Amino acid sequence: MLDTRATRTILIGALLCLAVAATAEERDRTQTRPSLQRVAVPLHLIDVGDGDTVSIQWTGDDRERVRILGIDTPEVAHPQMGWNYDQPFGREAAAFAAGAFAAAESVELLRAAETDGYGRTLGYFFINGLNYSVLVVAAGYAVETVGHYGDNGFPDEAASVLAAAEVAGPVPFEAPYQFRRRMREMDQWERGKK
Repeated sequence: MLDTRATRTILIGALLCLAVAATAEERDRTQTRPSLQRVAVPLHLIDVGDGDTVSIQWTGDDRERVRILGIDTPEVAHPQMGWNYDQPFGREAAAFAAGAFAAAESVELLRAAETDGYGRTLGYFFINGLNYSVLVVAAGYAVETVGHYGDNGFPDEAASVLAAAEVAGPVPFEAPYQFRRRMREMDQWERGKK
């Protein structure tokens, strides 16, 4: 029979191995779909989630969620994520996206080489040849995120987003990341009251 010290050493070693394995799994965010090149997306496969998230239903069981690079748009209510309220201009940003994709004659997706921490594709959409991120920033329905996250391997596209943000000026809404944080805090506070 093992003594307590040996048992503890074995358990600690096993836990460290599990932690390393979990970390290795989390770190592998390699994009498995074609990346670093524009890919045509059939219009009928596109489902606009909100101003900065789009899904593509490639086949019956192959749904690709895309987090659009370079931008962050105001939020709409997501009770499952901890906020029950729309952010001001959230519905307008979602409507802008829906209208832009609905009016498209062609859509292309430029995927980054890695996915995000949620497994979503990171990429830029080009609607009729125009960078959607630039369009939504210029319209005043998004803040640029290039300054925080970098160019994700797309310096030209990122520079275009930054230039659009400079011309557009300040937005009339709270930065979406601040709104999300506030909504999560409110959700935690409300749960604590129950």
